[in-house]
Amino acid sequence: MKKFFLFGISIVLLACQQQSNTDLKTLYSLPKKLKEVSGITYFPETNMIYTLEDSGNKNEIYAINSEGKLEKTISITNAQNVDWEDITKDKEENIYIGDFGNNDNERQDLCIYKVAKAELSKENAVSEYKVSFSYPEQTEFPPKKKELFYDVESFFEYQNYFYLFTKNRSKGFDGTAFIYKIKNAPGTQKAVKIGEFKTCNNYNHCVLTSATINPDGTKIALLSHDKIVLFKDFNGDSFNKGSQTEIALNHFSQKEAVVFKDNNTLLIADEKTNKIGGNVYEFKLR
Repeated sequence: MKKFFLFGISIVLLACQQQSNTDLKTLYSLPKKLKEVSGITYFPETNMIYTLEDSGNKNEIYAINSEGKLEKTISITNAQNVDWEDITKDKEENIYIGDFGNNDNERQDLCIYKVAKAELSKENAVSEYKVSFSYPEQTEFPPKKKELFYDVESFFEYQNYFYLFTKNRSKGFDGTAFIYKIKNAPGTQKAVKIGEFKTCNNYNHCVLTSATINPDGTKIALLSHDKIVLFKDFNGDSFNKGSQTEIALNHFSQKEAVVFKDNNTLLIADEKTNKIGGNVYEFKLR
């Protein structure tokens, strides 16, 4: 579930560089029926994206062609959209749905659904399995207002693991984000915290809304409403131990979804809010 607020005006950049780039190219508008797109993944063979919407919407994923037309709607018959916040795929093009939106940090039913590639040709698809998980560091539901670290809108699948990047909703937001790792396997797991980092102390500009890794596994892009945080030069999955670069998009909107189209090109989608947005954009990294 999205809550779009303005918190504060000061910006502090920690452990990152700035790279300004105005090359955000609008490709097309999203179908009007999709008002709350919360994640996208990309299929290069068909040049289509698959997307979903968050809480309050149907248990469906949507295939959209390169002209912004809705090609097909796939109902996931054995999955419930509590708060679907991101979508990703693995090397075999199986899709994963992140049902881990947790605005109030109260949920104890967090999960990820796998939808096999073969199911994507059907109008009514069945999830192959569900990965249920919890955060060992969270002991109260909800925690204190200064410790609301357990919402997530950003993840990807990489080398048979899921990597989740938290959306900090704490009072006194300082840009802190955690990285969690979960095995891509059915059943119930405890997510493993493998790192943390900071963006800036302005919630509206630095809270994280989506994540993606490029095909060769050398770059990670994290999205906010007007910038990209880019990780490079890391070893293994120590993503936050490499270089962290901030890339200004010079365009403010409710951006909620990002995916690598190729090793250096991003696709970005935003919700339409106050007549702004509702598009898919292309952004080439320098």
